[in-house]
Amino acid sequence: MVRVFINGYGNIGRRLASAFSHDKEIQFIGIGKYSIDNKVDEAFSKKFPVYVPDEKVPEFKGKGYDISGTISDAIKESDLVIDAAKDGFGYSNKVNFYVPLNKPAIFQGGEDRTGEKKVADIIHNSRINYDKVTNQKYVIQGSCNVSGMGRIMQPMIEKFGDKIQRYDVTLIRRWADLEDKKEVKDSIEWDKNPHHQDDVKSFLPSVKLYVESYKVPSRMMHLHQMIIRFKDKVPYFDSISDIYHEEFGVAVLANAKGTADIRLKARELGFEHDDTNMVHIHEETMRKSDDTLKILYSDDQTGIVIPENHLLFQSMALGKSKKQAYEHTDSLFQISKKRDLLVKQFG
Repeated sequence: MVRVFINGYGNIGRRLASAFSHDKEIQFIGIGKYSIDNKVDEAFSKKFPVYVPDEKVPEFKGKGYDISGTISDAIKESDLVIDAAKDGFGYSNKVNFYVPLNKPAIFQGGEDRTGEKKVADIIHNSRINYDKVTNQKYVIQGSCNVSGMGRIMQPMIEKFGDKIQRYDVTLIRRWADLEDKKEVKDSIEWDKNPHHQDDVKSFLPSVKLYVESYKVPSRMMHLHQMIIRFKDKVPYFDSISDIYHEEFGVAVLANAKGTADIRLKARELGFEHDDTNMVHIHEETMRKSDDTLKILYSDDQTGIVIPENHLLFQSMALGKSKKQAYEHTDSLFQISKKRDLLVKQFG
């Protein structure tokens, strides 16, 4: 049985821990925590073993926390580490822990694929390159926006192939996650050089893609506008469901009025962490004009990458077939069931 440690317990780490601790096919070692805050109490209330940096042991014990050991102890005990540290800290964890202790690791989308602080050579997107990450030692799980683009673009490529000329994508990103305490500014900000374009092209190198990114004052998901330009007229299809009806982690909705509608419905329906773990195509916004197709879809920010991490783990550590991995991930996250509930609600 593969032993897995989650190094970090922020917005991503706590979601990963919820999922992996319920997976009966692995041995969940526990989580790494670097500071004392309300999330520590949450971790202990869920009975997760908690590991801390060596120098923080006296601080945690002084506050009465019954920690299970140090970060180094947990990594030594593990077969694979999922790094859920804050953006940029994955590199130092790799240098200080994973390389010296010879442990494979999964990193999150905020880490570098090139340059001095490169953590891995490959970015994973289960829809496109699941088989290519098998037996890799270090892999980056694509960010939420990058994961969402892959889920939308690849089915289009398979359906229409070389009829597609290019993609133009505008990412309208939420300012902060639901759990974040930081202020949501009354401002729209732009990204001078979005990393998402290069990230997607790393696993879809032949695609012509242009990405713009803006951050807006919301906590309720990302919204992407995708313009697909064809070499000739847009091919005929009756409904966007014709393309995506069997896609894992994609819901085609018809009458949601905004991202908050979906997030609040997920909360009402009792989805864990209020996550849908998918993208939601808003079919009523679809427009066709000569050679141009426009679609709009919302992207479940932090939630979408959690099942992607689980799929990546199954390829890296277990060498499962893609079909087996999807079936196991779906059984754990109930994504197909969630999709059906959302489609029923938003028809």
